[in-house]
Amino acid sequence: MKLLIMGRPGAGKGTQAANIKEYYGIPHISTGDMFRAAIKNQTKLGLLAKEYMDKGLLVPDEITIGIVQERLLESDCKKGFLLDGFPRTIAQAESLESFLKENSIALDAVLDVDVPVEILVKRIVGRRVCKKCGATFHIEFNAPKNDGICDVCGTPLVQRNDDCLETVNKRLNEYDTKTAPLLKFYQDRNLIKTVNGNQALDKVFEDIKAVLGA
Repeated sequence: MKLLIMGRPGAGKGTQAANIKEYYGIPHISTGDMFRAAIKNQTKLGLLAKEYMDKGLLVPDEITIGIVQERLLESDCKKGFLLDGFPRTIAQAESLESFLKENSIALDAVLDVDVPVEILVKRIVGRRVCKKCGATFHIEFNAPKNDGICDVCGTPLVQRNDDCLETVNKRLNEYDTKTAPLLKFYQDRNLIKTVNGNQALDKVFEDIKAVLGA
């Protein structure tokens, strides 16, 4: 199964991607994870990406495309993959389409996890993370037992820079301007499969399996 997952920031793509990875036995290829790892290691790519991510802007194509293409050619992608966070623009989609054709690879479906904007703002701004162990909480939906303290290791929780309200609004506007047109791009190719992301997580995944016919 060769898939692409789309949806506004905070739509729950990460959670569903983990479910898809386990259920279908395919690698989850997330550009966000790649960039965060590079930022943590302070690589040249990571520092360049950080400048854009801190401002809530999309990372430029030239920084993104090469690393994704190399990843798709690795052996664990032969039987399938799930792309998450790429492509984000029509230019990236056209680049990916050309690359896939050159390598005789065809996408099976493009999943669109649809959640209203007002719900997304509440989801993202309320997130808190532990800098020590990486555990994630939410002040309303998944609050820690002790306010502001990680349940796992007892470290104070923080709000990531890209989860503050101003940055979230920029990210959502950026998505609607540059990424949303991808829906039409893939609709024209009869690849879009839309699921309602504003429901229980297990129900979202059941809907995903249903639209994929598995």
